[in-house]
Amino acid sequence: MCSFTFFQRVSRAFHDHSSHFKLVVLCTVSGGGLLAYAEAASSGTINDKKVLVLGTGWAGTSFLKNLNNPRYEVQEGDEKACWTKFLLLQSLIVKKVDFQFSEAECVKIDAENRKVYCRSSVENNLKEKEEFVLDYDYLIIAVGANVNTFNTPGVVENCLFLKEVEDAQKIRRAVIDCFERASLPNVSEEDKMRILHFAVVGGGPTGVEFAASLHDFVNEDLVKLYPKIKDFVKITLLEAGDHILGMFDKRITAFAEEKFRRDGINVKTGSMVVKVSEKEISTKEMKNGGKISAIPYGMAVWSTGIGTRPFIKDFMEQIGQANRRAVATDEWLRVEGCDNVYALGDCATINQRKVMEDISSIFKKADKDNSGTLTVREFQEVIDDICERYPQVELYLKNKQMSSIADLLKESKEDGENESVELNIEELKTALSNVDSQMKFLPATAQVASQQGAYLAKCFNRMEECERNPEGPLRFRGEGRHRFKPFRYKHFGQFAPLGGEQTAAQLPGDWVSIGRSTQWLWYSVYASKQVSWRTRALVVSDWTRRFIFGRDSSQI
Repeated sequence: MCSFTFFQRVSRAFHDHSSHFKLVVLCTVSGGGLLAYAEAASSGTINDKKVLVLGTGWAGTSFLKNLNNPRYEVQEGDEKACWTKFLLLQSLIVKKVDFQFSEAECVKIDAENRKVYCRSSVENNLKEKEEFVLDYDYLIIAVGANVNTFNTPGVVENCLFLKEVEDAQKIRRAVIDCFERASLPNVSEEDKMRILHFAVVGGGPTGVEFAASLHDFVNEDLVKLYPKIKDFVKITLLEAGDHILGMFDKRITAFAEEKFRRDGINVKTGSMVVKVSEKEISTKEMKNGGKISAIPYGMAVWSTGIGTRPFIKDFMEQIGQANRRAVATDEWLRVEGCDNVYALGDCATINQRKVMEDISSIFKKADKDNSGTLTVREFQEVIDDICERYPQVELYLKNKQMSSIADLLKESKEDGENESVELNIEELKTALSNVDSQMKFLPATAQVASQQGAYLAKCFNRMEECERNPEGPLRFRGEGRHRFKPFRYKHFGQFAPLGGEQTAAQLPGDWVSIGRSTQWLWYSVYASKQVSWRTRALVVSDWTRRFIFGRDSSQI
């Protein structure tokens, strides 16, 4: 969700500067490709270049927030909430920026001709939606992703999702509707049990946090309004794997499962959903030889991974990436095959270059005396550049608990001191043969998207060099540095709120923290990641109201 304060920060970054480039922002809205678009008039400069940003999630917001090159003219967009639009217009009026604003749906990206085709989401008097085309010099795709249903029958028709703000509003209304229906005098006990059975599909961080939040909402707020039916409430968490929170430390997984058991949340692992009807969820029980069982439910929430938006699929087919799950980029976040198109966040994945592909060039660069062999000292002189270009080398050394590159080279030769170890190219290949196995796809998290947006903004802040392609894989010290270092993700840990004011945290250094004190740490981190002091104050005040007055149970 984007806030008008984010746009205010962008405005301040560019205020009172001349413009050589035009920035256009297209903000994603729920519905898979809906966009909000705003364009401000240039201040009269010539040779303007237009940067078109699709999406203002974590990636797009981070990009715009860190973009501070004074040669940009601010062009802003926002989601379709009316109050947000009003405040956005107000901020632009204060900055004396001419602009136009319209909501639109992106229907096609034409990379060859540098055009984006849009369709207005507002009907005219003829009940038709206006179509228009936007040109760009640089396109930044940060539209996120859809929910992945894995083509499971009935999911789209019968399940709710946790992706957009509108989804959260629908879920809140659906929960209250279930309590209202179950409270009717002519509803049987059997129907009450079904209506008040809330099923959550997906045992990842999102599904676990939602199940915990739903449990707190029901037991701390709704049962006070509907005390006669509180005993019929049941929450079931369905996970196809052996454990929930599979990407977390085993200590966190065990604690979460035990806490949910104490709280009365039914955790069913090894249960793969194969069909969802209007009143039942069919699951294949892996622990019972694949037996199919039916689970009656009143509301089902689907949270099982991400999928590709339709117009992004069309774009991928256009550039020869039809068989991929996300847009492939290089380490500089440029879409492969499109020098002027960048992609970041959940809609993209980085194709890291393998060190074995460049082993001959690495050997040649390191072997400065052209002896045909490589000493530890020769390799040590370029290892920093190699680790910068190939992060898997550093990760391999760390995982193998090797203190230096000498340990890696000595692994191929058992005799000799550090300085006397010499390898030819074949022995170097042997020493590095397992390094590329350490490469992993980055997780689809806000932390990754935010770092990618900040990184790309820094590149665009140095636009003169960005217009020339970033340097290739082998520019070593003494021969010129990389104009732009490849993107490097730094993992700062992850949280899993478990309800009841308890949170689990897995932080760097294999540090695991669980409990109420960790919940306050999560509050601090969450508030600090907001885009402005205003939104931080709003979030904290919302928490305070909840502590004092409870959660809002109205259907407004």
